[in-house]
Amino acid sequence: MSFASDVKNELTRTVPEKKCCQLAEIAGFLRFAGSITLSSGRMGIKVTTDNASAARLFIRLVKEYFGAKTALSLGEPTPLAKGRVYELTVTPEMNSEQILREVGILGVKEGSNYITDGFDAAIVRKRCCKKAALRGAFLACGSVSDPVKGYHLELVCGSDYMAQDMRRVVNSFGLKAKTVKRRNKHVVYLKDSEQIGDFLNIIGATSLYFQYQDVRMTKENLNKANRIANCESANVDKQVSAAQKQLADIRVIEETKGLGALSAALQETAQMRKEHPELSLADLAELFDPPLKKSGLNHRFAKLAEEANKMRAYRSEEFRL
Repeated sequence: MSFASDVKNELTRTVPEKKCCQLAEIAGFLRFAGSITLSSGRMGIKVTTDNASAARLFIRLVKEYFGAKTALSLGEPTPLAKGRVYELTVTPEMNSEQILREVGILGVKEGSNYITDGFDAAIVRKRCCKKAALRGAFLACGSVSDPVKGYHLELVCGSDYMAQDMRRVVNSFGLKAKTVKRRNKHVVYLKDSEQIGDFLNIIGATSLYFQYQDVRMTKENLNKANRIANCESANVDKQVSAAQKQLADIRVIEETKGLGALSAALQETAQMRKEHPELSLADLAELFDPPLKKSGLNHRFAKLAEEANKMRAYRSEEFRL
């Protein structure tokens, strides 16, 4: 079972206590999983889902809020479905038109019915109802990647208007969802790992939220440890490279004029490096008596490099002659 399925199954284990939130969750689910059927000029509702727990929850919510019965049947599996497809139908005799009107899908204008787009503003006015509507929408059209593999959460909408409305509701909680058109669908998505966790918490997937956070923090700590290790490795490489260059300068001086031609301070520095080729500049500076500052020791090695470069130039000129 996928992480997204686990999230949906957790969401279906809680039925909102407030009537306003029950209506908002029904509206969110119907808006994305439902369609309107016509029979003899009368409207019915058909809901399609591949999640058995979501189907059971919808039946319960419709019964508790509207007192209406919902017929359940197994539908034909689609190419994208990974298992059974559940079809829920609410007929005109089961007050389907009343349900469509109350959830804000069916409106009336100039005496004629029309299908609305987007969330009904009155239904998602309260913060608790926004959460319920998003919960219903996620059950119908949402998916989220397993955090072990990556970070991506999305809700697939049928129109740009619906996607923008969904984005507005999601972002009302301080998130930064974006939209993209994918073929003939409009997708609202989050890719920031922390914000995906916040969204799961907002819609009520509490235990999966904590599981998600555990995985996210473990990955972040591992990445941090890797970055530190890589940084330390790079510093060691840099330290070894610097020490090798200093030893090369010292050899040039020894082979050309000898260390005795240097000042006492530079002779001491050259000898100390030869005896401790593995130490960093800071550690090497501590061995002097009295200890040197790192900047002071670095200045001495710069002087040694200057002397070595002069001798390299002299040897090169001598070779040409």
